[in-house]
Amino acid sequence: MDIRPIRTEQDYDAAVAEIGRLWGATAGTEDGDKLDILATLVDRYEDARWPTDDTMDPIHLLQFAIDEFGHTQAELAELLGSRSRASEVLNRKRPLSIEMIRRLNEAWKLPLELLIKPYELDTAAA
Repeated sequence: MDIRPIRTEQDYDAAVAEIGRLWGATAGTEDGDKLDILATLVDRYEDARWPTDDTMDPIHLLQFAIDEFGHTQAELAELLGSRSRASEVLNRKRPLSIEMIRRLNEAWKLPLELLIKPYELDTAAA
């Protein structure tokens, strides 16, 4: 793999796959240096792509993915199992389950560390 800036999701996936292949390489070797460089590029791409401020909870992240990355609530409904379930999650009436988090991470490449953050549900309407 040639090392170059990560500009697309395909570039990102290729870099992550190469990091997996190089994992454990000895520091100071050609593979070790390549691992360091790729890890830095991936980290930079993730920082630019995903806002990580303290106000970003899982529901804000889902809304961000819908608004900024062109996903739809219909796609979310498909991932979560139904339109009503997606609506309940977005309206903070239902928490994300581990299975929902796994699906969102795999399908939309949403960072697990943001999906698992605790957040408040709207218990007044329950």
